[in-house]
Amino acid sequence: MIAGSGSAARPPGRERPSSSRSAGQGRLRLTHGPIDVILDLSGPAAAVAMAERRAARAFDGLLEALVGELAVLRAPAGPGRPLPEGRVARAMAAAVAPFAPWFVTPMAAVAGAVADHLLAAILSEPGLSRAAVNNGGDIALGLAPGERYRIGISGGLPAAGHAALLEIGASDGVGGIATSGWRGRSHSFGIADAVTVLAATAAEADAAATMIANAVDLPGSARVTRRPARMLAPDSDLGDRLVTLAVAELTEEDKARALDAGAARAREVIAMGRARAVFLALQGASRAVGEVAQGKEVP
Repeated sequence: MIAGSGSAARPPGRERPSSSRSAGQGRLRLTHGPIDVILDLSGPAAAVAMAERRAARAFDGLLEALVGELAVLRAPAGPGRPLPEGRVARAMAAAVAPFAPWFVTPMAAVAGAVADHLLAAILSEPGLSRAAVNNGGDIALGLAPGERYRIGISGGLPAAGHAALLEIGASDGVGGIATSGWRGRSHSFGIADAVTVLAATAAEADAAATMIANAVDLPGSARVTRRPARMLAPDSDLGDRLVTLAVAELTEEDKARALDAGAARAREVIAMGRARAVFLALQGASRAVGEVAQGKEVP
């Protein structure tokens, strides 16, 4: 998910899932309420068509199933908590479970878990060379041997463009990419403009990006405007915890201090086996931690 709280599973209205094509009969787009997914598939036309049909079937009823378990999915993760029943909901809970000591709810992994679910349906159709499921910027990725996938790492600010371009190979162990930050669709405890995580699955990347973005922070700083999450979204899973509303221009020293805190959390998450690489951005400053897709160490 793009920050500390999930918003991709609120009660649906009367609308039903819909599908459309990009210009020129290109990529398939699936939408239902707040869920907006784009499929990027490569392979023989017949295999692509069948994989798209499998994805559409897997998409049908997905939002309703998540809404039916919102009470459990909005509860903090931790020992003794009830487990959800649905496949996607259980994947959300599993993705955040290692981070329970830092406070998190399964909603932190909703976008990634949805992308993983659709990718699994797609990959049940043989013959594809590449499959990417982009759910609002969080991507589940499947590559055939020898295939590569290029991604841009967000610089955080609207005018910053891409901070880096990476090519992920089939043998790199990266099946998920997610970005979080206070400027995203959901609420964050931290002040990162963007934290991008490469991990084994999209749900793991989503959860890890949330936790690391929350750690990029300047506690008590007058340069950061915060409000209780419930004031901004009455049904927020974050309750009355303070979330970031605005960040004024920071000194270079403050940027470094906040990014250092996030990088320290990133190293913890990587040591737990929950991420392969992490890229952090704050007001034009950045950090990179871990092993990038090419297998080189990033300072």
